[in-house]
Amino acid sequence: MKIFGFRERKKKLKLTFFRNILANGVIAVMLISLFTLTYAGGTLKAFSSNEPSAIYNGNLSSNKICLMINVYWGNEYLDSMLETLEKNNVKTTFFVGGMWVEKYPEIAKKIADKGHEIANHGYFHKDHDKLNFERNKKEITDCHNIVLSTLGVNMNLFAPPSGAYNKTTIECANSLGYSVIMWTRDTIDWRDQDNNLIYERAVKNAKGGDLVLMHPTKESANALPKIIETLKNDFTLTTVSDCLSPNA
Repeated sequence: MKIFGFRERKKKLKLTFFRNILANGVIAVMLISLFTLTYAGGTLKAFSSNEPSAIYNGNLSSNKICLMINVYWGNEYLDSMLETLEKNNVKTTFFVGGMWVEKYPEIAKKIADKGHEIANHGYFHKDHDKLNFERNKKEITDCHNIVLSTLGVNMNLFAPPSGAYNKTTIECANSLGYSVIMWTRDTIDWRDQDNNLIYERAVKNAKGGDLVLMHPTKESANALPKIIETLKNDFTLTTVSDCLSPNA
């Protein structure tokens, strides 16, 4: 009887063990499925549609792509990039820093005068995920005000410097009438001074709705003509606002 009881207990332990494995497996599959569903074109979305979220891509049903250019330092290669954009009849979005606009107002005016969209990149290039609500507000509004007074442009798109943001950043930006814009693909041109690598990152597996992050670097200026030439074969290159439009 003792041996029989031991065997029964052993069978029960095995059964419990396998049930736990099965239950954990089901939970794992559900979590993976839920995680997968939060992605759209490589973009992480908030789990709840009620939660404020940043925007990582435009209209996925369109053939529109934006070569968005974040400007906070330098001006050496902007003329070259502007000439390339004009030569190819491409309008895009420049996210400008407030201090940069104060330092280079004439270049900022030149960008706006050429018909490009002007958007907000903060005033001091802070990591907004480290700022409280009021500091987020000051960075965004200070940049907004200097652009408005210099260019007469009322902006409503905000790109957090270094891509650093959190829920507070989004709630603050939304309260100011701003959408928080991230990117679908990053050329990492500020780090990798290689125009071929920048080109590959901009065009490889390109799809409608892509927001391609660039900066006014020497190698981005060199890569830009080829990037435009390649993408224009299948896509319309346009501004962030146009990419976000529900109209394909």
